[in-house]
Amino acid sequence: MQFKLAHVAALVSSVAAHMAMNEPCPRFSPNCATQPQLPVGQGYDYNIKNPIAYDGPVFKSNTPWPQPVASWTAGQPVTVGFQANGAGHGGGHCQFAISYDNGKTAAIVHKVMKHCFFNGPSNSNNAEVLKYTFTLPADVPASSNAQFIWIWTNAVGGRELYTGISDITIANSGGSKSYTGKSAIYPNHAGYDTIPEFGGDYTTGLSLYDNAPNVTITSNGYTAEQPSNQKPTMSKSLEPSSSDSCETSSASPKAPDLPVIHNTAVQPLTSTDSETPSSTALSVNPTSDQGTDGECEPGDCEPGALKCNDNGSGFKICTWGKWSDGFTCVQGTVCKTSDLNSVYCGWP
Repeated sequence: MQFKLAHVAALVSSVAAHMAMNEPCPRFSPNCATQPQLPVGQGYDYNIKNPIAYDGPVFKSNTPWPQPVASWTAGQPVTVGFQANGAGHGGGHCQFAISYDNGKTAAIVHKVMKHCFFNGPSNSNNAEVLKYTFTLPADVPASSNAQFIWIWTNAVGGRELYTGISDITIANSGGSKSYTGKSAIYPNHAGYDTIPEFGGDYTTGLSLYDNAPNVTITSNGYTAEQPSNQKPTMSKSLEPSSSDSCETSSASPKAPDLPVIHNTAVQPLTSTDSETPSSTALSVNPTSDQGTDGECEPGDCEPGALKCNDNGSGFKICTWGKWSDGFTCVQGTVCKTSDLNSVYCGWP
């Protein structure tokens, strides 16, 4: 009998083991007060509280609701809510972001660092805070097809990632065309750094968020921005901006900034350095395929784009409109493509 009771208790604990957003209603939650009719061929996600698979998509569905679930106004308060009876895993870091390209790129509009779901340090599994109200930045552009994104990295327990994505509209009477903020990051997911269990130190992992690159989003797309004195410490969605095109002056054009991509599925490095990095930076040494007089010859790819080699041994990067080899995956790993239009090295 004691064994059976313990077994039942464990099952009850696992049912309430995680957190999930329910306001604005994420795709395709059955736990919202109201939700649109499901799209054809879709079903409710009854496991919406489960963490994201390490090497799977960062969102459980890339298919939007057929109608928006909320209408927000730039410069006005908005509220984000979470299901009751979930476990807060001692808190952690929560990001709240806006996207206009179905989550490929997202800019942070609010953060709750260290103690998300709690009022302070806690080892409890019982979440204390289930609603957050904040002011949507005044320069977030208007759109009838925007996405709100929640991302949570837990403080206590297995190293996991939790996300939710909701389809919303945004009104902006000021006519803002763009918004610049920190890029959303996805710790504990393939292609990104792992944040270890906090162990009572709630500053754990904060530098990753501080060092995330800036990104400028518009209702028609985005352009990435990166401070000249700072490189991102994790991979991000890589779509070229207009600034990546070749210059047509007599001087040699400046090569486009190249990303530093980290491989989180590697064997420990052999190094003479005093510190062993937690992930391996894969360097790129592209060759220039520019034409004479600083002009680019017609290219067959967009500058800055990445793709896996045909045999999966590494990456290629588009430089001056030509594919150049330069990335090599660590032995035992292969190149993979994520749903965020990014590439990474992971276990086969």
